Amino acid sequence: MERRDSQLTRIDEAEEAMEMLDLSKAEEILNSLREEDPICIPVLNLLAHLHGRYLSDYQKAVGYYNQVLELEPENAWARDERRKFRRYSTY
Repeated sequence: MERRDSQLTRIDEAEEAMEMLDLSKAEEILNSLREEDPICIPVLNLLAHLHGRYLSDYQKAVGYYNQVLELEPENAWARDERRKFRRYSTY
């Protein structure tokens, strides 16, 4: 339980860093979390969001959303966001 609480706290820190546009800090936290748990869906979703919305790396965002959908095929939000960033990457 303690590990999970720590993970949630760090996810919150990453989200706050994104909101404050401290993108390198957000990415550092999320990459660290991903190393600890490579199939954590919230972390993968946030990495996709970071790369798609803030860094304009649409292909990387699509890659993270693909990972989410491999783990959770019914995730409609990830599917919709992936579709959006696929379109952006063709412009």
